[in-house]
Amino acid sequence: MGVAFRVVIPARFGASRLPGKPLLDVAGRPLVLHVLDVGVRAGAADVLVAVDDDRIGAAVRAAGGRAVMTSPDHASGTDRLAEVARTEGWEDGDIVVNLQGDEPMIPPGLLSDLAKALEAHPSAGIATMATPIRRPADLFAPQIVKVVIDHEGFALYFSRAPIPWVRDSFTWAEGPRGPLPGDVPFLRHLGLYAYRVATLRRLAGEPRGAYERAESLEQLRALELGIPIHVTRIEEAPPHGVDTEEDLERVRRALGTR
Repeated sequence: MGVAFRVVIPARFGASRLPGKPLLDVAGRPLVLHVLDVGVRAGAADVLVAVDDDRIGAAVRAAGGRAVMTSPDHASGTDRLAEVARTEGWEDGDIVVNLQGDEPMIPPGLLSDLAKALEAHPSAGIATMATPIRRPADLFAPQIVKVVIDHEGFALYFSRAPIPWVRDSFTWAEGPRGPLPGDVPFLRHLGLYAYRVATLRRLAGEPRGAYERAESLEQLRALELGIPIHVTRIEEAPPHGVDTEEDLERVRRALGTR
């Protein structure tokens, strides 16, 4: 028997680069409906789309899905998930997987794997994923978030900086002297999360901490609060979501051929 979990899909209308992104046409359907399909195929007990505009909600309901109206003022997807958990009356121990509304190419099995990882580690409040970094350019790119984990798979720190720093191989001016050292586990964090509802409530009730503000990484709030985050390693990153017009065309080509 699989782990019982819920999927919540935060879908905002006002994306800065692609306004109305959840409703953009992809293979004859709004983008958000392709993401909804991913949640359903993951085997979740419940799949909800958390919307801030009823145009998105109407499209979801017309396709037979569930849409929950949430405040347009949330600073993060975590806050939006916490509102859904509160309005739905979910229990503290329930598991919620956050699937971003612009991620139609995520393999559904990753969502169920996240839920299983969180259930398997009772001390964790959050489960997430990472994949090996193999290229020096990726390690030194600030838009790629890195994570360092302990021997039990729990996150020690997340950063936009290259971590761990290999003192005898790296320079600030030039980066690595040659390939990345093969004996150091460099990991790229993937923005997939499973939460316990109690963790969502706690995160939503706390202000941003110094590390979160410095790095602009919301997961650092959990670490500052002492909430353990378990990290599952996978070998290859899933296709990334829709942030730009180029991404949109890539997804249209991929989904249009299915």
